Amino acid sequence: MQRIALFPGSFDPITLGHTDIIDRALDLFDEIVIGIGTNSSKTPMFSLEQRMQWIRDIYAHTPKVKVLTYAGLTAKFCEETGARFILRGIRGVVDFEYEKAIADVNRMMDNKLETVFLSCTPKYSTIASSLVRDVLKYGGDATPLLPEQVLKHIKP
Repeated sequence: MQRIALFPGSFDPITLGHTDIIDRALDLFDEIVIGIGTNSSKTPMFSLEQRMQWIRDIYAHTPKVKVLTYAGLTAKFCEETGARFILRGIRGVVDFEYEKAIADVNRMMDNKLETVFLSCTPKYSTIASSLVRDVLKYGGDATPLLPEQVLKHIKP
């Protein structure tokens, strides 16, 4: 049986923190599905198409990674994609408490789902998409926060 992991998130935008987790998880799984969740209560900074394209560009030479979109429950999307694992990055204690609660609910919905937590590499532990959006919104330099494929599309 293939070890398929879903890495869910908004990826608005995908950051070096995200790619750190994905890159380090490549040896753990046969396939990683990056699932861009859509949330009608949030207005993203970047279009869904742009976010998908960035991920495709970053992982163009990595056949184990694919990107899909979904709406609704993550556990249901895991079932649809054949993912038995949910991959999550943990920056600190607050992330862990929040993510553990979500993992517990996902496991209640499907007792075959396992959530795998990877702690962020220390140099990326402060990067959050919401902070990156603020840096961009106010004209700051996001170079140390974003992959090259994202930077080339947002720099003036």
